[in-house]
Amino acid sequence: MSEKELSPLARQLLGGSGHVKFFTQKEFDESLALAQAEIMHVAVETTKRAIMIEREECAKIVEGWDSGLGSEPNMREVADAIRNRIPSQRH
Repeated sequence: MSEKELSPLARQLLGGSGHVKFFTQKEFDESLALAQAEIMHVAVETTKRAIMIEREECAKIVEGWDSGLGSEPNMREVADAIRNRIPSQRH
């Protein structure tokens, strides 16, 4: 609802003190779209960073593998070590 669509009484009650600012629907939609784009940008960048951190940690597991038996680990052992690196959050 734009300011022009308000009745004189509504404008007096809501906007007379100067503390309430009215926006047109277009202004609101533009601001909302900008905010959504910023949120998505932060989410994408945060996800990329989290993936890179996780990849590095997985690489450290593989590089630091020492089975104590003097043999190379099999892929199932490596996969289990990666899966068990962080405890499950399931309750």
